[in-house]
Amino acid sequence: MPTQIKPASLTAACGKHTKRITCGCWSAENLLALGGEDRMITVSNQEGDTIRQAQMRSEPSEMKFSMRKTDDRTSAENTISAVVGKKTLFIFNLNEPDNPVDVEFQPGYGNIVCYSWYSDNYVIVGFSRGTMVVISTHLREIGQEIFQARDYKDNLTSIALSQTLSKVATCGDNCVKIHDLVELKDMYAIINLDDENKGLGILSWTDDGQLLALSTQRGSLHVFLTKLPILGDTCGTRIAYLTSLLEVTVANIIEGETPVTVSVDVEPTFVAVGLYHLAVGMNNRAWFYIFGESCKSKSIPGVRKLKDMEYLGTVASICLHAEYAAALFEGKVQLHLIENDLLNAQEERETRLFPAVDDKYRILCHALTGDFLIYGTDTGVIQYFHIEDWQFINDYRHPVSVKKIFPDPNGTRLVFIDEKSDGFVYCPVNDATYEIPDLSPTIKGVLWENWPMNKGVFIAYDDDKVYTYIFHKDTIQGSKVVLAGGTKLPFSHKPLLFYNGELTCQTQSGKINNIYLSTHSFLCNLKEAQPADLQQMLAQTLLLKRFPDAWEICKILNEHTAWNELARACLHHMEVEFAIRVYRTIGNVGIVMSLEQIKGIEDYSLLAGHLAMFTNDFNLAQDLYLASSCPMAALEMRRDLQHWDSALQLAKRLAPDQIPFISKEYAIQLEFTGDYVNALAHYEKGITGNNKEHDDVCLAGVAQMSLRMGDIRRGANQALKHPSRALKRDCGSILESMKQFSEAAQLYEKGLYYDKAASVYIRCKNWAKVGELLPHVSSPKIHLQYAKAKEADGRYKEAVIAYENAKQWNSVIRIYLDHLNNPEKAVSVVRETQSLDGAKMVARFFLQLGDYGSAIQFLVMSKCNNEAFTLAQQHNKMEIYADIIGSEDTTNEDYQSIALYFEGEKKHLQAGKFFLLCGQYSRALKHFLKCPSSEDSVAIEMAIETVGQAKDELLTSQLIDHLMGESDGMPKDAKYLFRLYMALKQYREAARTAIIIAREEQSAGNYRTAHDVLFSMYTELKSQKIKIPSEMATNLMILHSYILVKIHIKNGDHMKGARLLIRVANNISKFPSHIVPILTSTVIECHRAGLRNSAFSFAAMLMRPEYRNKIDAKYKKKIEAMVRRPDTSETEEATTPCPFCQFLLPECELLCPGCKNNIPYCIATGHHMLKDDWSLCPHCDFPALYSEFKIMLNTESTCPMCSERLNSGQLKKIPDCTQYLQTEIEQ
Repeated sequence: MPTQIKPASLTAACGKHTKRITCGCWSAENLLALGGEDRMITVSNQEGDTIRQAQMRSEPSEMKFSMRKTDDRTSAENTISAVVGKKTLFIFNLNEPDNPVDVEFQPGYGNIVCYSWYSDNYVIVGFSRGTMVVISTHLREIGQEIFQARDYKDNLTSIALSQTLSKVATCGDNCVKIHDLVELKDMYAIINLDDENKGLGILSWTDDGQLLALSTQRGSLHVFLTKLPILGDTCGTRIAYLTSLLEVTVANIIEGETPVTVSVDVEPTFVAVGLYHLAVGMNNRAWFYIFGESCKSKSIPGVRKLKDMEYLGTVASICLHAEYAAALFEGKVQLHLIENDLLNAQEERETRLFPAVDDKYRILCHALTGDFLIYGTDTGVIQYFHIEDWQFINDYRHPVSVKKIFPDPNGTRLVFIDEKSDGFVYCPVNDATYEIPDLSPTIKGVLWENWPMNKGVFIAYDDDKVYTYIFHKDTIQGSKVVLAGGTKLPFSHKPLLFYNGELTCQTQSGKINNIYLSTHSFLCNLKEAQPADLQQMLAQTLLLKRFPDAWEICKILNEHTAWNELARACLHHMEVEFAIRVYRTIGNVGIVMSLEQIKGIEDYSLLAGHLAMFTNDFNLAQDLYLASSCPMAALEMRRDLQHWDSALQLAKRLAPDQIPFISKEYAIQLEFTGDYVNALAHYEKGITGNNKEHDDVCLAGVAQMSLRMGDIRRGANQALKHPSRALKRDCGSILESMKQFSEAAQLYEKGLYYDKAASVYIRCKNWAKVGELLPHVSSPKIHLQYAKAKEADGRYKEAVIAYENAKQWNSVIRIYLDHLNNPEKAVSVVRETQSLDGAKMVARFFLQLGDYGSAIQFLVMSKCNNEAFTLAQQHNKMEIYADIIGSEDTTNEDYQSIALYFEGEKKHLQAGKFFLLCGQYSRALKHFLKCPSSEDSVAIEMAIETVGQAKDELLTSQLIDHLMGESDGMPKDAKYLFRLYMALKQYREAARTAIIIAREEQSAGNYRTAHDVLFSMYTELKSQKIKIPSEMATNLMILHSYILVKIHIKNGDHMKGARLLIRVANNISKFPSHIVPILTSTVIECHRAGLRNSAFSFAAMLMRPEYRNKIDAKYKKKIEAMVRRPDTSETEEATTPCPFCQFLLPECELLCPGCKNNIPYCIATGHHMLKDDWSLCPHCDFPALYSEFKIMLNTESTCPMCSERLNSGQLKKIPDCTQYLQTEIEQ
């Protein structure tokens, strides 16, 4: 008979079942559920009354109450579950007794061994054949299998569930398996029990999940530790942490020390580690261990127990460093030596208790660094006790109590959290505190960065998250704490050590695990990161002040914006050297030069002010400048920025003598914005009385602003007195816009702006003044206005002069014709200006006079060709029209109409000319060939031009037949054939013809004509890159030598004349008309030059019978005497090097015996060319010896070859004549 035990009360529950009761359970609401062999389940209240009952198909077992969530949202245990017949799970809702649920399972699972409710309406069921199944009891999916796993091959004996750990343990087949309820497929642990060969029994967890117990069929009980108390401590980069209940591990992963395990005597509640010691303890007792001697040199081969110590109360926490330990207990801190033999004297330094007896406060937290004991009290005081001096050196008073303190490794910065859960960074150096933003109220602890290159970074953590902060000490905005970001903290991880973005955490399993903070993602492989990730990493590095890392990211991104972000961050953090390096990289020369100038400034506020100005935070810059040793920098900055209001305010305090100059600048700006009232006031304030240049500007401003304000008299007088022309112009413009024309004109005139003055006087109708100013006026517009006024007054001579100055030529022509009756002047103007309208007016004038020729001329000039043609037809003036139109650019229709007219008049030459102009070549040639003999020369020239333009073979053959006399039996001059070939660009035929023509001219004694024909043909062939015939080149050379003779003889250079005459005389057959005169001249010049043998030779030639009687009488006896008394002496000819091979040959020799090349000859002397004295005629490109040609041009003004005008200044000496020699070889 089950009973419920109450204080002094027993209630019987009889008659519930007819057979033996086999199972039962109590609910949290004091309901009793019973099941028995009668296959009945009953539910009774605490008075014993039956409130529910249900009939089963089989005997129930494993009965349990549970809270199954339904739509009514009740929180009571409203459901009974039981195993029925070891196969079915029966679920009975007390609120719905008519709807029980039977959940059946696959027969292959075996019998139900045990089950357990968990989470929200889920049941985990274990089966005898080793299977574990999770089902749902939600209404929509009741009985549905959520998870199934065959954990064991043979059998499963028990299931135990820990809601605290969120783990489920199963046992069977001599092992225990633990699953994570959050992710059931993940196996958390497997425990093998190979000694238990009789099988396993029941599993059970303690309420806190720390212990798991297992009974076995052999009668033994196994207890497993599932989680350890998370106890750990750090000192620098060394960590100590609990790895089992009686074991502590000491390690220094950063410095590569081998971890050492220390066995302890008790299960500790606190752990502390120092540089050389370890402390563990519980209640009021602590045990101290010392590392081996070699530990101090970075390795720990062994650990030995040093001592144990009892304190005056239960120890809350303990801190160690090198020599001292500090224990916190019951609001007090005891500071004592760890090893008493370290200091042989000064007993008072062995231990000290804080606070002193007289102090009425409790210590709530403490910390120990290499130099300081630091603690916080319930009265809000943070005390710094200096261990070496053994005295207090600093205290800070906070408004509320301080709960936790966390100093950095040096103790120079400290994070503390007060009773309001607000956090602050405290700097004892300047006794300043800085609030930590967005600090979670559930913060459990704080760790400072131990990496020495990134001081100022710390993390704050709670159970779920780690928050990264950085304390920016030196920024242009002052010191502040910034939240860098957060990182999720894995379950049951306690941070112990923070080093370079890596967080070392202790877990419940007694192990350590490393977590990489999301705020330090830039420490991964940067080269594999995407651009978007690199941008985020750059932001992290800048926030954490990791500028070298930011530099590497910027190099990879290679974007101007990224470099600029880095540079601005450097300026913000006052890293001037690094900012210079960045700006130099991106090529910002200006700011590099500015930073170079300020980088050596030691005044913090002045330097920060400059940097704030560079970042455009001008108000901050002003505050910093004013707080610096150079407050004037604030005034200079405001002036440079043109913040004149601020500049004036600063000047009143800092530099009153600058107020006038600032007022002037401010007035200029106010004038620009249209605030004339204030501009006038500031201009007046700007007048100093002792700075003339500055005062002139201010007085000019006063004048202009006075006019703007309507004070015309003051403004105009001020402007007239002022020396500036520009001011008079500007004030005149203002007055003109105000329609004060008289005053405006006066100012313009005074300022010598005559055009503007005249323009304003015209608006006043003051023509007299305009007339006075007109000689100084350059504007055509003003002259035009004046001219119109004078014309209206009938003063035409003055008007026409004004119109001429205004360049209004039509009006000038009109007045000359209509009013001044001076057509000659009108015609002259039309011819000079080519005015179309003027030409029409003149044409009408001549038409009225009956001068049709002049009328036609001016009609054509005015482009009235049809009227001119009609007039020419009517008055038989077509020749005049044709002459005029032939020299004008006009249309083919006009040319054709004239041609047709002349065709009708049988005037073939004129008809052919105009057919040629309109492109009708066949008709043009026909008329040219019909011309009478009196026009033969002109007609043939025109015919050649026609055929040359037409390029038609039929027309060409017609003209050739005419020239050869095929049509009229009279062959024409060969020169026409030459010109035809030239017009047709048949240069080879033209060259042959030119040689024939030149030969004829030469035979006739026309040597200059022959020379010009050969020269023109030579240059044409050269331009067409056609090889020059050797006969042509030789003939041209001989003719040119003959022409040079006269020049040299005239200049008295008889030697050059004689040498050239010898060359001509050697080719005397080419000069048949003047054989005797040429030979006579040769004899005389050779005699004069001392070439007696040559003179004798040519004199003997003259004595031949055919020449003797033709010798001039005055030279005949002298020549005969030379022959009778021969003198064979001869001056030797000078030798000069060949330009091709440097062979020395006579200077008049043109064929080199050494290289067999024809050497180019000098057009000034006839000598062969020299390589180092080469020049060219700039017109014909023929070579000449530079020195000789320059001497010749002193007396001659033309080139002897092409006859173009030339002076010595146009000559250029050519240092390298290789290309010209190459051309000679090719030719």
